[in-house]
Amino acid sequence: MDRFEPIKAYCERNDPGFWAEPANALSNGAFLLAAAASARRAFRAEPPDRACLALAGLIAVVGLGSFLFHTLAIYAALLADVIPIALFIYAYLTLALRRFLRLSPTRVAAATAGFVLFGFALTPMLDGLAGADVSSLTNGSIDYLPALLALFGMAAAVLGRPEARILNTGWRLAGIGVLFLVSLVARTADQAVCAAWPTGTHALWHLMNAAVLYALVATAIRHREAAG
Repeated sequence: MDRFEPIKAYCERNDPGFWAEPANALSNGAFLLAAAASARRAFRAEPPDRACLALAGLIAVVGLGSFLFHTLAIYAALLADVIPIALFIYAYLTLALRRFLRLSPTRVAAATAGFVLFGFALTPMLDGLAGADVSSLTNGSIDYLPALLALFGMAAAVLGRPEARILNTGWRLAGIGVLFLVSLVARTADQAVCAAWPTGTHALWHLMNAAVLYALVATAIRHREAAG
């Protein structure tokens, strides 16, 4: 694929112009707000939560990368969009396994590596089972299924820990998982609603997903503070 080939992935884009997706582009400001709020909360923790400060930085990079993709709309910019998202998912999973479940570094590394392999294998496996391109059918949202499963799985695992039940961490993660699911519905529906809603629903995905990322970081900070 040509790195500079134009990409029309969302119904808001009708031409290759820089501002052809104004709602999709400008809604990325929500990630910058989420990053700023996350960084402020992490910095004010006692002591400052360096891991969550790094996650806040990743949220900002997610917003900037997504802005580039929704303005330039080329394959090279797509990489700037998807790579930071993947890095945030892997980094948060690593932190959650260590902080919420208190796994050893070796087990954390093994679990994270297994998650990465599962993510790469899932879509081809589903394509084979469905006999169709599942990614196209879901507007690419199937790529986030491993993250959704991991979030609900982490919520269930944390609910089984006595200290987490007191801190409500598991229920918080479950609630964030529900919001993430709703945001994925908005992302998936974008192409389907073009005729009725030319702007599409992808901007809603940005707004809700920014809230998801902030809530995840805030939950990690709160858990560390409350657990001591």
